[in-house]
Amino acid sequence: MTSTGMTSEKDEAAGWFRSLRDEIVTAFEALEDAQTEGPLSERPVGRFEVTPTKRRGDDGEDAGGGLMSVMRGGRVFEKVGVNVSTVFGTLGAAAQASMAARGVPGVEADPRFWASGISLVAHMQNPHVPAVHMNTRMFWTPNAWWFGGGADLNPCIEYADDTAHFHDTLKRHLDPHGADLYPALKVWADEYFFIPHRGRARGVGGVFMDDRCTGDWHADFALTRDIGRAFLPAWLPLAEKRRGMAWDEADKDVQLRHRGLYAEYNLVYDRGTKFGLATGHDPDAVLMSLPPLAKWV
Repeated sequence: MTSTGMTSEKDEAAGWFRSLRDEIVTAFEALEDAQTEGPLSERPVGRFEVTPTKRRGDDGEDAGGGLMSVMRGGRVFEKVGVNVSTVFGTLGAAAQASMAARGVPGVEADPRFWASGISLVAHMQNPHVPAVHMNTRMFWTPNAWWFGGGADLNPCIEYADDTAHFHDTLKRHLDPHGADLYPALKVWADEYFFIPHRGRARGVGGVFMDDRCTGDWHADFALTRDIGRAFLPAWLPLAEKRRGMAWDEADKDVQLRHRGLYAEYNLVYDRGTKFGLATGHDPDAVLMSLPPLAKWV
């Protein structure tokens, strides 16, 4: 399939990311409602604040936008954001050079682009509940298209059975697309979600892909959908299991120090953060992933 146009494919992808966002927001608010016992159950249930976001092009004209949905200070979630966006315009010189270096054809000759996706990061009240990240996206230029994204688990207090459940669920959703796919995307995640200056991973991994273009748009989109579909069954049971556990100040200290690692990674290395800021998207939406509190030695 050539890249030119693809109006119906773009609409289908953007619609999917929005529907996945709606499903996740509903599930997260239901998790807040269910927290009627244990730590912080006396406080009001958390609810998402939804804010439209806008991107302006270099000429000041409308260049798309989306929805920033953030919940703060809930019973289960200390801060969680579930953002969707669909943006378009012209790539800057640095973005063109970066994509050309990755082998994306034609971006320097024709720098127009369109991108749509969902991005989620959850930081939890209870240190026993693992933080988590998920994003999937479609990117288009007049000469190319591709999908990217993934999900990874970021516990500050690790439980081997939680890690196994998360990975097993991802594998079950990816296996129909090829038995070799989950192992390859797991290795990619281990390499991508690594903090070189700390010499360690930011969590216990997951799956990750970028520049996914086999030439079969429908097959690649189906894979992208299944990464998104895997998220709730992979993570929600862990939150339900751990959300009522007692914690102490030592546990909270471990959590805040681990969040420092997360903040360092997202500000220094994360490709999505760099792209969002470089292309003029709403900085509050781009930096939604940062934790509300963190701690360094």
